[in-house]
Amino acid sequence: MAEGRVYNFSAGPSMMPLEVLESVQKEMVNYKSSGMSVMEMSHRSKEFMGIAADAEKDLRELLGVPADYKVIFNQGGATLQFSAIPLNMLGTKTKADYLITGQWGEKAHKEASKYCTPQAACNSKASKFTTIPGKGDWKLDPEAAYVHYCDNETVNGVEFSYTPEVGDVPLVADMSSNFMSRSINVSKHAYIYAGLQKNVGPAGVAIGIIRPDFADGSKELKINPTYCSWKIAADNGSMYNTPACFTLYVMGEYLKYTKKIGGVSHWEEMSAKKSSLIYKAIDGSDGFYNCPVEKSARSRMNIPFTIMGGNEEVEKKFLDGAKKVKLYTLAGHRSVGGCRASIYNGMPMEGVEALHDYMKSFMDENRK
Repeated sequence: MAEGRVYNFSAGPSMMPLEVLESVQKEMVNYKSSGMSVMEMSHRSKEFMGIAADAEKDLRELLGVPADYKVIFNQGGATLQFSAIPLNMLGTKTKADYLITGQWGEKAHKEASKYCTPQAACNSKASKFTTIPGKGDWKLDPEAAYVHYCDNETVNGVEFSYTPEVGDVPLVADMSSNFMSRSINVSKHAYIYAGLQKNVGPAGVAIGIIRPDFADGSKELKINPTYCSWKIAADNGSMYNTPACFTLYVMGEYLKYTKKIGGVSHWEEMSAKKSSLIYKAIDGSDGFYNCPVEKSARSRMNIPFTIMGGNEEVEKKFLDGAKKVKLYTLAGHRSVGGCRASIYNGMPMEGVEALHDYMKSFMDENRK
């Protein structure tokens, strides 16, 4: 680790690979002898058009995106897509199904109510979002315009270990917090969207991967704002207006690095190793640490845990002590409290090992 840096377990924006940061730093002032920074160049310049084209090409290659699917890069984060989804997918239908397994799925469902009748095909709120209901408990409507699910819930630490089977109804996935951490069966989805700021770069862009029948505008509502139109975004190469140029550039560097180290399979292997090490510390603590999430639904990306049954004084001591050994941003989300370790692609194994060792030493010193 570079001198002065810490292990940042933030839920996003999050830690990035040092090699990616250094690559950006090296070309910050003068990108490839162009005489200017990427932050300064026109988005329609030859140099930036090349950056954007390479980034999309690498993304498609890494995820195996079918050639007929469109890839777009939106501003407004994944949150704006909560509105864009019904606006681009409802067509003449008035209902949509939502699998609600955490706070982000809940927010997507609430936003859709402005445009249609969103139906909770399942909702695990009664369990405080600590599980994923079995398919036998889902109430899917074959007449729904689409089925939406959040593949990994950042706040609650819940992750699907499979792609939901929903019959012929178009499937939509929010993959913001586990995108690029494992392979995806893109063709099973009508739309996949994800914010960059967890596993693929800095904040400022949401990636959209669109099945062709939802990229042609045929199912757009008339009230759909121009900037939310997937057709307009796709037809204009995500440059209907000025895109988040520097964010796209850094994403491109992250994707190049991903290819260099072995692709998505490398991240998938590492995320399994890293998450299992922290869960091992929790499960082997005889109740000193506790993860509230059902084991079958545990996230590889976001690991929430409490200490001594949610003892706030001890948890504060844990967080303060962690900073002394360069372990930062381990507080749980403000809505749930406790602690949370977010271990995205950019978090090196050494950081996870350091957290594991600190958890063990803290337990030994504070167990009553």
